[in-house]
Amino acid sequence: MISEVIATEFAKLRRSAPPWATLAAVLFAVLGIALLIWIVRDPERAASLGLLGTKANLAGLEATWPAYGAYLSVVAGAGGLILLAFIVAFLFGREYADATAKNLLALPVPRAWFVLAKLVVAAVWWLVLLIALLAAGFAIGAALDLPGFTPAVALKIVGDTLLGGAISFLLAPIAAWITIATRSYLAALGFALGMLLVGNLLGHTGWAVWFPWSIVPLLTGMSGDAVALPWGSYLVVALTFVAGIGGTVLQLKYADNP
Repeated sequence: MISEVIATEFAKLRRSAPPWATLAAVLFAVLGIALLIWIVRDPERAASLGLLGTKANLAGLEATWPAYGAYLSVVAGAGGLILLAFIVAFLFGREYADATAKNLLALPVPRAWFVLAKLVVAAVWWLVLLIALLAAGFAIGAALDLPGFTPAVALKIVGDTLLGGAISFLLAPIAAWITIATRSYLAALGFALGMLLVGNLLGHTGWAVWFPWSIVPLLTGMSGDAVALPWGSYLVVALTFVAGIGGTVLQLKYADNP
């Protein structure tokens, strides 16, 4: 039965625009990074084309494969917090927007299965986006002919990007919970954006390794240089994932869901 629920959730995406919109967002992010790298590499030509202001500060930016890979991991990690909030808000919120929630919840199927099925769809959706991010990133990086490429660097880029994307996904069930509790797409997106800002601010404090939404910026280097996290940080993220799933299931099971 759970496989049928998952198959049904995938079937709902066949003619949906959001998967293509998120793919476009990822590809535009890679193109934006490539443009930044190109400007850093050739600032005089960029200035002649009007792409570089006279007051622009390029200090500390490098046009190398390691630096380029770090930017890709930021897209997967910090950017993933926003994209995943959009993904789960769409998957869970569309039932209320389309007025199908009452029909869904009336089916003789455990409500936990609906939550798990939608999260499985979100996980596959996000994995496809991460693969697209890496494929486009490596293709554009090769076209830019950046220095410093080695098999070890390539493996690090893939590992850091997938790790950042995985940590971001573990925080997604909280957005699903908020979507169901408020029956609104915007609440989850607003929450994700707010937590990203708060997490970035706390990234400069000693509390950062214990706050779930600071862990992703720390891990990807959004708040500065990437840092090695203690095992307790991963435990915090895992507990947040469990709490998000539990809260979502309980919200569906016991709250008033017309």
